Amino acid sequence: MAVETLLIGLVVAVLYVEITDIHPGGVVVPGYIALYLDQPLRVMATLAVALVSLLSYRFLSRYLILFGRRRFAIFVLLGGIWAEAWLLLLPSFFASPFELRVIGWVIPGLLANNLQRQKPLPTLASLGITSIVTYFLARLVTYL
Repeated sequence: MAVETLLIGLVVAVLYVEITDIHPGGVVVPGYIALYLDQPLRVMATLAVALVSLLSYRFLSRYLILFGRRRFAIFVLLGGIWAEAWLLLLPSFFASPFELRVIGWVIPGLLANNLQRQKPLPTLASLGITSIVTYFLARLVTYL
């Protein structure tokens, strides 16, 4: 089920980018979000970490020269750092932190990179559209 969902997400994301020229947070992100669409707290945690990574990047860009590969690397690094910090700090605040875990370490960084390249609203809207389409197509494929 997971492999099919990721492949469908990849195809849906590529077709969406070709049609609209708006990136849904990277071509693999909609597939991963669709895998966890039935766990909305994990999706929200991932979006929160991506937004915190974006804010951290904007702060760091005042003092560092970040563009091109360096910018991408810092986004992935910040996404991984904040995802791990989220995982370490979460049990201190909530009794049942499993539902609030972040989806991977790389996904928030990829999403934050596209949030910086485009505006947040088109990126998040296209991520929602492609993730929902991927989710239902994957369910349809497994049903057949």
